[in-house]
Amino acid sequence: MIYQKDSISFPETNRYSQIFEYMFVLSKGKPKTTNIIKDRKNLDYIRTNGKKRIKGRERQSDGTLTDSKKGNLLKEYGSRFNIWRISAGYNKSTKDKIAFEHPAIFPEQLCADHIITWSNPGDLVYDPFMGSGTTAKMAKLNNRKYMGSEISSEYCKIIDERLKD
Repeated sequence: MIYQKDSISFPETNRYSQIFEYMFVLSKGKPKTTNIIKDRKNLDYIRTNGKKRIKGRERQSDGTLTDSKKGNLLKEYGSRFNIWRISAGYNKSTKDKIAFEHPAIFPEQLCADHIITWSNPGDLVYDPFMGSGTTAKMAKLNNRKYMGSEISSEYCKIIDERLKD
């Protein structure tokens, strides 16, 4: 998956600016939990007020294609694609001013969306490099338990401040 930033911090002068990061979702076997976010407006649905119908085709184990038995596959909202465009930067990533004392924070929405997708309420979310505590904050706000590791005492103070409420 790819996280596409909507802006850059420091424009490059001698190369193209980096506006994306890879997001790896690692799992031993099939992921235990998958809650796919369906927030992408389906333009065909909107244009036709939901009257347009589409029917998919499914590939069978022998390689042939058959009409899907799932009925109308056209819904108002579809699953996201694997490129997530998320706002980043000052006052976009978070409203927590103290978080910006860390040099490389992740946007809260990015963390929240991954937590929602790959875990259920009550599950434990672990962040091995807590940084400014964004993952812990989003786990807490989305009714997950959290645990993390951070070697920097300076960053631990930021985390404590963000999680105290």
